[in-house]
Amino acid sequence: MNSLTDTIYNPPYSHIYVEREALSYPVAQSLIPALAKRGSRIIEISHYMDLFGRTHQSFPAQKAAPSLILAVKHGNFLYPGAPVCQDFGNKFFYYTSFTMNCPFDCEYCFLQGMYPSANIVLFVNQEDYFAEIKKSLSTHPLYLCISYDTDLLALEALTKMTRRYLDFAISEKALTTEIRTKSAVSVAPLAERLPKDARSRIIMAYSLSPDSVIARFEHRTPGLSARLTAIRTAYKSGFPIRLCFDPLLAVPDFKSVYGEFLSQVRDALQDIPIKDASIGVFRISDGYLKQMRKNRPASALLQYPFINENHVCSYGGRGREMMAFVKEFLSGFLPEDKIFTQ
Repeated sequence: MNSLTDTIYNPPYSHIYVEREALSYPVAQSLIPALAKRGSRIIEISHYMDLFGRTHQSFPAQKAAPSLILAVKHGNFLYPGAPVCQDFGNKFFYYTSFTMNCPFDCEYCFLQGMYPSANIVLFVNQEDYFAEIKKSLSTHPLYLCISYDTDLLALEALTKMTRRYLDFAISEKALTTEIRTKSAVSVAPLAERLPKDARSRIIMAYSLSPDSVIARFEHRTPGLSARLTAIRTAYKSGFPIRLCFDPLLAVPDFKSVYGEFLSQVRDALQDIPIKDASIGVFRISDGYLKQMRKNRPASALLQYPFINENHVCSYGGRGREMMAFVKEFLSGFLPEDKIFTQ
């Protein structure tokens, strides 16, 4: 934030809205005193959608200083993986959402087309999620993404949700978990809680971009060097490493920008055995894109003349060329069967 923004907005999480139903849950009882102690105002509400689902909210303004909403999740806890996401060869590919929204502010993020609010919702009934996961595991193994539409690690200092999930996952040997992140949070303290065999079932998936792309489009996220350092720490801590080159963006001089970036990644991680890598270009449903353009009318990225194919907007043939370029580079140091494209 700049100084002008600081004078206009409250700091993030200055207001904590809590469903009355959520007050009795241990997660809420742990969070509320800690947040109140640091000056957050605690406000009771009946239902999170009364606040989160209101019309005429300003997504960009809320991104500058989000509130936190503590709520109880009802209904489904597990969802089949979306067709636009890689399943990495897993038949039972699901995701779950302990939170709604992300602390980062990437211009291409689909959440700004999906949700009417940029405030962060944290569901406090984590035990209900665990019960549903156990129920699913009773019939088949599970490949579960827990940071699918948020960045759970980036919220860890505030929520401790990743820690609670890993404590649960230790004993579930048929459960494989992907934790995707752009953060540079050290996972070493999390690894210390897990035996070696449990760590092997937790895939740390790092989304990587060139520094120029990060600076222009991935607001509030760590730079490339910090992410690469976090990867090395995660590997030394015993976690399998996945590299995610997704979304690729059609920036000017694409081959030069991404070629230099890929060389930097290769050189920094050449002594680390990478589990696999994923490649995907920017792609979004036409309905989401319409709302995203309303939220960011000045975004050159979103105003690009995308090609709409079956209600999915992307770069068409140019996108396929971009993916082929990155795949060819990665094949120089990764086996082809470890490179997944979308």
